[in-house]
Amino acid sequence: MNVHNEEQYRTYERSARLILLLAMRELYPGVKVRFEHSIGQGIYLSVSGMSLTAAKVRRVEEKMREIAARDMPIVKARWTKAQAIEYFTAQGQEDTVRLLGYRPYEHFDVYTCGGLSEYFYGDMVKLTGEVKSFALRFYYPGMVLLLPDGDLDGPPAPFAERPQLMRTYAEANEVSGILKCESAADLNDIIARGEARTFIRVNEALQERAIAHMAERIVARGAKIVFVAGPSSSGKTTFANRLSIQLRVSGKHPIAISLDNYYRNRADVPRGPDGRPDLECLESIDVPLFNEQLVDLLDGREVEIPQYSFVTGMRKEHGTRMRAGEDDILIVEGIHGLNDALSEDIPAEMKFRIYVSALTQLNLDGHNRIRTTDVRLLRRMVRDHQFRATPAIDTMRMWDDVRAGEEKYIFPFQERADVMFNSSLLYEIAVLKKYAYPMLKSIGRDSEYYTRSRRLVKFLNYFIDCGDEDEIPPTSILREFIGGCSFYD
Repeated sequence: MNVHNEEQYRTYERSARLILLLAMRELYPGVKVRFEHSIGQGIYLSVSGMSLTAAKVRRVEEKMREIAARDMPIVKARWTKAQAIEYFTAQGQEDTVRLLGYRPYEHFDVYTCGGLSEYFYGDMVKLTGEVKSFALRFYYPGMVLLLPDGDLDGPPAPFAERPQLMRTYAEANEVSGILKCESAADLNDIIARGEARTFIRVNEALQERAIAHMAERIVARGAKIVFVAGPSSSGKTTFANRLSIQLRVSGKHPIAISLDNYYRNRADVPRGPDGRPDLECLESIDVPLFNEQLVDLLDGREVEIPQYSFVTGMRKEHGTRMRAGEDDILIVEGIHGLNDALSEDIPAEMKFRIYVSALTQLNLDGHNRIRTTDVRLLRRMVRDHQFRATPAIDTMRMWDDVRAGEEKYIFPFQERADVMFNSSLLYEIAVLKKYAYPMLKSIGRDSEYYTRSRRLVKFLNYFIDCGDEDEIPPTSILREFIGGCSFYD
C-alpha cells in the first residue's frame, strides 16, 4: 500500500469507526466503546456497560449498514478548546477531556454526524454512504471491525484469528494496569507530576523480567537454536543481546548468527516487480548453506560463517570460523526466522522461536488508538537520522516497501512463534517526540509525504516531552533508536 492509498485507507477506517459509534449510541445508549488494537486486517474493540454476544454484534452491524444507507453528511467544524471540553465532559468522555487539555492549541476540528460529535486526528469522508465495505465479528469478550484489505471497493477482509497476538496484547494491558497508564493523558500526568524516573525504571524492569522468563523456557526445553524475528524497528538486535545476557545467567553460552550474512550475491537475488533485487524474500537467502552450517554446528564441527557486504552486494572473501560447544545456544536474528522453510533440516524440538514487535498498548483516548506502525516509523526515522544521516523524507520513501515486505514475509508467520515479546515501552513516545518532531515539521507541503508527516505531527502534539532521558538504561530497547546503547558503543 503506497502513501496515498494508506492515507485514504485511514480516512475510511476513521469514518467506519464513527459509523460504529453512531450505531452503538442508537442501539445501546450509555455503553462505552474502546478501540484497542489491530488484529489481522481488523480492529479489536471492547465495550463497558454491557456484555456482548454474537447476536448483539449482528444487530450493531445491521444498524451500521442502515446508517451508511442513509448517506448522512459528516460535517467538520472548528471548535474552541472550551467548547470541546464542555461537550465531551457532558458525554462522559473523561479521557478525551484530559487529552484535549494537553493539546497546545485553542481550536480543534470536530466531526459531527447524526447529532454525534467526535474528535479524530485526521480527515473523514463527506457522507456515511461512502463507507460501503465492512463487517463485524464477535470475538469474546469484544468484537472486531473488519475493513477491506487495501482496495476500498473490495469486500471486507476475512477474519484472521490470532490467539498468540491477543494473549500478548492482554499481557500488555496488564502492564498498563500495573503502571496505571492506558492513555496519552495518563502518561502526560505521570510526567507532569515528576514521576517519570520511577515510571521508566518499572517499565524497564517489567521488560527485563519477561526476557528472563523466556531464557528460562529456552533452557528448560533444551533448545539449541533460538530464532528471533519481527518487523522493522521492533528492537530485535537489542532484544537478542539482552536475551543472551539472561541465557548466560542460566549457565549457557549464546552465539549470535545474523541471517544477513547468508544473503546471496546481489546478482543472484530474485528481482521484484519493480526490477530491483528483492532482499525481503526467502529466496534471497542461501538456505541450503544456512541449514548445512547449522547441522555442522549442532554436531560440533567447525564452520566458516560467511560475511556479507551491503556496500558491494557480495560476500567477503573470508568469513568467520565458528564451533559450538555443549552449552552453546545459537541465536539467529532475521526476518524469516519463523518460516519453517528457513530451517527445514533442523528438528522442531531443537528450535525456539520468538516474535518481537512493538505492540503499542497506549491509546490517545477510547476512540483513537495509537497504531503500532506509526510508533515503529517514528523509531525508524529517529534511528536513521541519528546513525545513518538519513533525512525523515527518505525513511518515509522506503517505509512503504518495508511494510509491503512485512505483510508478505513476516506477519503471516507470527503465530508460529513459541512466544511473542512486546518491545513497546509506555514512555517512549514522549522521548521520541523530541527527535522526530522537528524532522516531521521540516517536510514541506510540496512533498508527497506531507499528509503523513502532518498526521504524525498532530499525533505527537498530544504528548509532553519526557525530560528524564538520563534515566533510560543503556541496555534499553529505546537506546537502539535514540543512541547511548551499551551493546553498540
